Amino acid sequence: MSKRSRIAITGPGLKKQGIVVLQSFFIGFFTFIELWLRQGVGVITGVVLLASFYGGIRYGRPGTTYVATVTPPLAFAANTLLWILILEGFSLSRIAIGLVAALASEAPFLIIGAIYGWYIFLNAKAKKRPSKARS
Repeated sequence: MSKRSRIAITGPGLKKQGIVVLQSFFIGFFTFIELWLRQGVGVITGVVLLASFYGGIRYGRPGTTYVATVTPPLAFAANTLLWILILEGFSLSRIAIGLVAALASEAPFLIIGAIYGWYIFLNAKAKKRPSKARS
């Protein structure tokens, strides 16, 4: 019988730039798909946002948690604005309504991901701090 082996990720993980590029790409791709098919973002983009938070924290190098936590909301807002401009045109009222509606529909996913990311970041920061001995 042949022995199956899992492919292990070698090396320390993604750098800050790699995290930003991958999160922006995946968020932008799925945002485009949902905006193109449904004319609005929904659960699929929300799940991709949560996976983006988790993946950036999990597969990043030590010290990249801050970038992995801050990038998804910014990437989502920028990608949504870009795709609304391309798909809807340059009507200021449509752009504003589309952007606010997209951010509002994804707010629960963004909040859950941000809470998780900031918890991991602040917990790691607290563990690095030396404990104060009581006199």
